Amino acid sequence: MNLNIRRTWSIVEDKSEHAGRRIAVPVRKVAIVAVLENPYALQHVEDLGPLIEASAELDTMMGKMALQALGSFEAQSYGKGGLVGLHGEVEHAAALLSTTYANPLRDVIGGGKAWISSMVKMASPGGQIDIPMNHRNEIYVRSHYDGMTLMLQDTPMPDEVAIIFCLASAGRIGARVGGITHEEVFARDAKA
Repeated sequence: MNLNIRRTWSIVEDKSEHAGRRIAVPVRKVAIVAVLENPYALQHVEDLGPLIEASAELDTMMGKMALQALGSFEAQSYGKGGLVGLHGEVEHAAALLSTTYANPLRDVIGGGKAWISSMVKMASPGGQIDIPMNHRNEIYVRSHYDGMTLMLQDTPMPDEVAIIFCLASAGRIGARVGGITHEEVFARDAKA
């Protein structure tokens, strides 16, 4: 199965201040979006295997877009999600976001050992979605529990699926709830 990619987005946010706390290097958040024609719109298909396999087409393209949008920043956290138009099912986005899609993205961004948090939902055009994010190597790095809220104009149309991959260059500005830190995770991983 070949996926028909109708349009893509790269969304970049650089945040330098939060709650009165200013930082020298901004936290960069990136959302990469690929909007696809849903090959299973208006039909129930029991075997979603072909859709899962086809999701591998997205990894290289979206990974390159993510690296370009990140620029000189390193990806410390990530998340993924999908919006399904009203003629589809949430299972269509879930199939496109399986490990067939996710594992190659980890490789493109330079690794990642922790699972990639995910959210899928049905929406009409302009629907909103919250993409949860966590540290790329250790899910228990509390400072990196974060996310991106997206509203995509004219997306998803009833016969579309929007696949979203988000990255952040650091944790929340002013995070102070304890737990293992990004620096401790990388020191631990360097010894292994």
